[in-house]
Amino acid sequence: MILAVVQARMGSKRLPGKAVATLQGEPMILRQLERLRGARRLTKIIVATSSDAADDGLAGLVVSRGYAVHRGAGSDILDRIARCAEAAGPVSHVVRIKGDAPFVDAGVIDEAVHLAQTSGADYTSNRVRRTYPAGLEVEVITAAALRLAAAEVRDPQALISPTAAIRQRPDRFSQAHLTARRDWSHLDWRVKTPADLAFARSVYDALYPADPGFSMGDVLDLVESHQDIGRFAA
Repeated sequence: MILAVVQARMGSKRLPGKAVATLQGEPMILRQLERLRGARRLTKIIVATSSDAADDGLAGLVVSRGYAVHRGAGSDILDRIARCAEAAGPVSHVVRIKGDAPFVDAGVIDEAVHLAQTSGADYTSNRVRRTYPAGLEVEVITAAALRLAAAEVRDPQALISPTAAIRQRPDRFSQAHLTARRDWSHLDWRVKTPADLAFARSVYDALYPADPGFSMGDVLDLVESHQDIGRFAA
């Protein structure tokens, strides 16, 4: 089983409640899950959120739309992801996706999973050698590596960045790297601020009605042809 785990919370200093901010009439988290369903190599999707009362509404929304939710301690995200894998059943790989990425690309996910399976790497991503726009990060971790890392005592930084305990140890966890045909790493498509949300809404308004599964290439073409929509951030 290939399990996708989407991290999402309502808490955000710069954009509170962004997970349920609307894109084409639906909460962002649901738009993201809709896009993930287009990935052919994913078997199951779970949303991982905290057990804090502030995330009750988010969890209820996701469950009401037929998706699975796992809730755990907000401070240890790696442990929460590992517990998602345990709850899902026999999992070979876990695909970690952040909840501020409404342009997550099903084709890129499928490429990353395929590379993970063919390379046999413990950790496969397009994050270490960055060529994709920020917001299209995909991390594929073997269930065995995830269990090992989650069971160990980690430094505070590894608690904040859950894959750091694996990503920063290539001597222990073998790695494979997915790269794009060009370097688009200077682009930032994450939703972290009101300006980011405005950009995402502009893109969805332009592309979603004609093709709900629009790709990274479609966004690149739109940004290039409509400089009023384009936003370039490091």
